[in-house]
Amino acid sequence: MNSQQPRALWASRLGFVLAAAGSAVGLGNIWKFPYIAGLNGGGAFVLVYLLCIALVGLPILMAELMIGRHTRRDAVGAFIALEGRKSFWTCTGWISVTAAFIILSYYSVVAGWTLDYIYRAVAGSFSGQSPEAVEGLFGRLIADGPRQLFWHLLFMLLCLAIVIGGVQKGIERWSKILMPLLLFLLVLLFVNGMLSDGAREGLIFMFRPDFARLTPASVLEALGHAFFSLSLGMAAMITYGSYLSREENLFSAGLRVALLDTGIALMAGLAIFPIVFAVGLEPAAGPGLIFQTIPVVFSRLPGGYLLAIVFFLLLAFAALTSAISLLEAQVAYLIDEKGWGRKRASGFFAGLAFLVGIPTALSYNLLADWQIIGSLNFFDSLDLIASNYLLPVGGLLVALYVGWMWKGSEEKAELLSGGAGPVYPVWHFLIRYVAPLAVAVILYFKLEETGLVAWLLSLFGA
Repeated sequence: MNSQQPRALWASRLGFVLAAAGSAVGLGNIWKFPYIAGLNGGGAFVLVYLLCIALVGLPILMAELMIGRHTRRDAVGAFIALEGRKSFWTCTGWISVTAAFIILSYYSVVAGWTLDYIYRAVAGSFSGQSPEAVEGLFGRLIADGPRQLFWHLLFMLLCLAIVIGGVQKGIERWSKILMPLLLFLLVLLFVNGMLSDGAREGLIFMFRPDFARLTPASVLEALGHAFFSLSLGMAAMITYGSYLSREENLFSAGLRVALLDTGIALMAGLAIFPIVFAVGLEPAAGPGLIFQTIPVVFSRLPGGYLLAIVFFLLLAFAALTSAISLLEAQVAYLIDEKGWGRKRASGFFAGLAFLVGIPTALSYNLLADWQIIGSLNFFDSLDLIASNYLLPVGGLLVALYVGWMWKGSEEKAELLSGGAGPVYPVWHFLIRYVAPLAVAVILYFKLEETGLVAWLLSLFGA
C-alpha cells in the first residue's frame, strides 16, 4: 500500500544540508576519525580519506539521494517503484531499513551514556577527583543496567518527539537548532584546543604526513570510514533524498554534506587531542577516549567544569541528529508502504527500538555471559551484524543497481533537473566501476576479519 498523501519536502536547501550533515555527523566522527588519522600517518591518511570520500562516498551518496528524489518513496518503496515488488532489488531497501533499525537500537544506548555524562559534568563529578576515580565512573555506568535503561529511554523519547513533528516542523526545524549549536560548541572547544599547550603536538598527531605509516590496512581504514561516516547503506539518505526538491543540485548538495561531515571530524580532533597531550595523556580509541580519558583531562584543566559540559552536550547533539535520521528512515516505510499516520509509525518504531535496546543496555551487566555470535555479547553482536555485513552489502547493492541496472536516461534526468548534468560522465564512471569495487573490498575484509571467509572456503573444501 502506498500512501496518497502529498510528499513532504524540505522547506529550504539549508534545512536539508543541516539535516543530512547531522545524519552523517555522529559519535564516530568525534572519537574515531581523529584517532585513526593520527595512528595511520596523519596528513597522509587525511589525504587518502578525502580521496575516498570523493571517489566512493560522494558518488554513492548522490546515488542514494537520486533514488529517493526520483521515486519520492522510502528505501523499500523506492525499489518497489523502480523494479516491482517481486524484484531481487527490493532486498536492497529491506537491508538498509533493517540496518537502520538495528543501529538505532544500540546507538540509543551509547547516546544515553552521553546524557549521563552531561548530568555528571553539571554535578561536578569530574572536579577534584583522582584519575582512577574519574575513569572508574564509566565502568560503574555500564555495570548499572537500570541507569543505562533510564538514559536510553530518555534519548529515544527525544528522538520520538522530533520525528513526530514531521519533515519541516520536526526534523528540519530541530536540525536548524541542533547543528548550529553543535558547530558553536565545537568551535569553542577547537579554539580552546588551539590555545592549549598541546596544540602543536595535536596538529602533528593529526596532520604531519607520515607515508611510512600509511599501509594497505590504513588505506582500507580510510575507505571504510569514508563509506560509514556518510550514513550510507542505512536508508537515511534515500529517505532524506525523497524530500528534496526537483530543482536541487544533487552534486552541490552532496558535496556540502560531505564537506561539513569531514570538516567537523577534523575540528573535533583539533579540539580533543591538544588538550589530551597538554596534560600528558595518550590518546585512546573508542569509548575509552570519550568516557575515560577526556573526563580525566577536564578534571585537571582550569575551567574544566564548563568545558566538560560543553563537550558532552556536543556529543549528545551529534548523537541526536544521527539518530533522528535512522528513526525517520523506518517511519517513512510505514507511512509510505502501510499508510500509517506519522505519530503511530514513530511511536511504533521508537518503542520497538527501545525494547531491542534493553538487552544492549544489559550486555555488560546482567546479560554479560549471554554470547550471541561466537564470544560476542548482544551489544557487540548487533554492531557486528549491522556495521560489518548489512551496511556494506546495502551500499554495494545501491552502487550496482544505479551503476548497471537503472535506466541511464532517468539517472541523467535527475542530475540535469537540478543543474548537476555536467558531472554525469564522471559520476557514472565512479558509481559503475570504482564505488562497487571499493565497497566489495570493504565487505571482503570485514568478512575475513570475522572469520566468515575462511568458514565459507571450508564449505567448498578450499
